[in-house]
Amino acid sequence: MLDAAGAAAFGGVPRQTWGVAALLLATGDALAARFGAVTVKGELSGFTRAASGHCYLSLKDSGGAPALIRCAMFRRAAALLDFAPADGQQVELRGRLGVYDARGELQLVVESMQRVGAGSLYEEFLRLRARLEAQGLFDPARKRPLPRYPLALGIVTSLGAAALRDVLTTLQRRAPQLRVVVYPAPVQGAEAPAALAAAIALAGRRREVDALLLVRGGGALEDLWAFNDERVVRAVAASVLPLVCGVGHETDLSLADLAADLRAPTPTAAAELAAPVRDELLAALDAREAALQRALVRQVQLRAQRLDRLALRLGAPARALAGQGARVQTLALRLQHALHERLRRHADDLPRRGQRLASALAAQTQRQRWPLDALQQRLQALDPSRVLQRGYAWVEDAAGRPVTGAAGVQVGQQVRAVWHDGQAQAELLSVAVRPKS
Repeated sequence: MLDAAGAAAFGGVPRQTWGVAALLLATGDALAARFGAVTVKGELSGFTRAASGHCYLSLKDSGGAPALIRCAMFRRAAALLDFAPADGQQVELRGRLGVYDARGELQLVVESMQRVGAGSLYEEFLRLRARLEAQGLFDPARKRPLPRYPLALGIVTSLGAAALRDVLTTLQRRAPQLRVVVYPAPVQGAEAPAALAAAIALAGRRREVDALLLVRGGGALEDLWAFNDERVVRAVAASVLPLVCGVGHETDLSLADLAADLRAPTPTAAAELAAPVRDELLAALDAREAALQRALVRQVQLRAQRLDRLALRLGAPARALAGQGARVQTLALRLQHALHERLRRHADDLPRRGQRLASALAAQTQRQRWPLDALQQRLQALDPSRVLQRGYAWVEDAAGRPVTGAAGVQVGQQVRAVWHDGQAQAELLSVAVRPKS
């Protein structure tokens, strides 16, 4: 409170100075007196239910204006709800305005809640889901199993996200032998969808990991909206690497979850699904090693028993070898005798076979000579020199062409006459052609 001097300094009118708690209390009383019970309609956002049963939420203006009011709904009123509130729902709240003293925030203490329709984001979510589902992006037949024993895992998320720390902690605890590659991308905001899609495509091109984790912590529907963007959903569906999507809490469902090969309820669960526990793998290897050792000992024992039985059947090796040696010598002598006997028989038979061969060759030669003699006689009969020896002559012109008749020459033409013992050059003085009969 101001003293008199202070009051005089401010025009003589005393001014009240409030404490923070008193001012908030007075503001709350003024609101309660001015508005009383109010009914307000809007879109649910950031709805959570505490372990105590109280519910906390925000209500956004359904007309798209950037207006938001914090709300609290205590357990008694929440127990009367006849539906499960979720982000994006269009609701009508009835309650009383007040001031939350701890933060000095205006809040609505909700006494009843009724659902009146889906919010704009939720409606867009449903429309996009129906369209992409019709195109087969959520078909269970497309989904691939995760590698059973991965060597490296990729993580697509923001470097500053709490989800990244949760995933890395889980992987370090379960499978510290795994190599981890982080493909950073913002997970909220206007630039997030394009960056997330590019990070997924980059991981597919580099092919340096066996599977991919797409993770983000929880939040309101608008905070998770990047994972409902069509570009991100198509990038998830087109990923060449098996992809696990762990976005938000167990109650959160994004379109990226539906397109992924496997949906995890939380980022931590995504890491648990993708990475087998090293201790369990080591225990399985120890069990396999023990089984192999038992099988090996059993096989050695079986082979030793078989060797003992064969040794008993074999008896004295030296005696068996001596008997086989004697048999080999006997067979060698029999073989040598048989060879000598066969050679002797062939030697006795060689002269006779030679005579038969000579006779056959002579007979064959004689048979081949007869046709040759006949052909020789025919050739001799057709020999022109034999004809010339009987007094005939061969006449040809200067070019060496035969003159076969008088019609082929003319007076004064040079011709050559050939007899069996010589030839003469002549000039035709006259030509007489015999008329045809």
